[in-house]
Amino acid sequence: MKFHESHLAYCTNIHPAETWEETRRMLQTHVLDVRDLLRAQSLLAEDAAFAIGLRLSAVAARGLLDGDRLAVFRDWLRETNTYVFTINGFPYGSFHGTRVKERVFQPDWTTVARLDYTRDLFRILAAIARPGTCGSVSTLPGSHKSFAADETLIRANLIELAQWLDDLAASSGHDLHLGLEPEPLGHFENTAETVAFFQRLLIDAPDATSIRRRIGVNYDACHFALEYEDARASLDSLTAAGIRISKIHLSNALAIDPRDPHAVAAIRAFDEPVYFHQVLVRDGAGAITRFADLPDFLTDVGDFAEARVHFHIPLDAEPAPPLRSTRGHVRDVLAWRGEHPEVCRHYEIETYTWGVLPAVLQRPVAEQIAGEYRWVLANGL
Repeated sequence: MKFHESHLAYCTNIHPAETWEETRRMLQTHVLDVRDLLRAQSLLAEDAAFAIGLRLSAVAARGLLDGDRLAVFRDWLRETNTYVFTINGFPYGSFHGTRVKERVFQPDWTTVARLDYTRDLFRILAAIARPGTCGSVSTLPGSHKSFAADETLIRANLIELAQWLDDLAASSGHDLHLGLEPEPLGHFENTAETVAFFQRLLIDAPDATSIRRRIGVNYDACHFALEYEDARASLDSLTAAGIRISKIHLSNALAIDPRDPHAVAAIRAFDEPVYFHQVLVRDGAGAITRFADLPDFLTDVGDFAEARVHFHIPLDAEPAPPLRSTRGHVRDVLAWRGEHPEVCRHYEIETYTWGVLPAVLQRPVAEQIAGEYRWVLANGL
């Protein structure tokens, strides 16, 4: 939907779907259910177009590009007055119902497989995007630190993609851009590491203008809050470095006081086997220690002033004490948007963890998503 001068969607990675047929059914059911609920709650006008933040696996993307499926999908978007301005291209393979964890970073940007998958997503966007909406794809931050990836390969593949995107943008008439998504323990994970990576990327690039136009950052509010970043300072630093803010994920993390045994006991309910739940703790002096996953933290809680847990929780449902959230970071992002409306045009609600939320936080999925829209619209004025 229109969000001031920008576009707002929710990411369909909340719904299990790995093939194109599964994705098509999800769009025809869950997504339209959310649209209709927003209309019933007067959050979306009856004649207003509804934006879709599409998630496509590599298998689904190849399936959509087969035969006349893309043309049929484009017709469906027109008939339902829906549109796609962004695609989540971070998870390449299965994203629900199985161990994801480190696999979400595979294949990484050292590989041709990641490059080819991302090209497929942009081919789809170029064919279906509405004029004037631009087209963004979000992706992983190059690799994961534990992979000890060869960064020269990452940079080479991104440079190749940027040059290819220039040609596709020229032929399609759409402004197309990739957003690398810093995440705890990613190849780059915070503002300083992100700026440094882009500086190295620009040194390698034969055309710096192409990189600045086509390769940017997907700013995930949950991830930067986990790093104890100040939203305004972070976004100001990224833009001052000439890095494009391709998309902003409006997302929320858990936080606790690890010195409170009740809080530690409460966080155990969020230990589940599907997703990575990195934990970043900070001591009284501000030093940060990182745990690769929640079980690692729970076996070594230590004496820290605060712990933040990578578990996306709904924006509109503050957890009961002794649990807290980082929702204040999202408010600061939205306030910054109000002061810099021209910097980023793509916004996406991304709480993909509905299927693994503890029962006390679960609602029917359409109701949860509608509640998050309501919160964003109320706080994004």
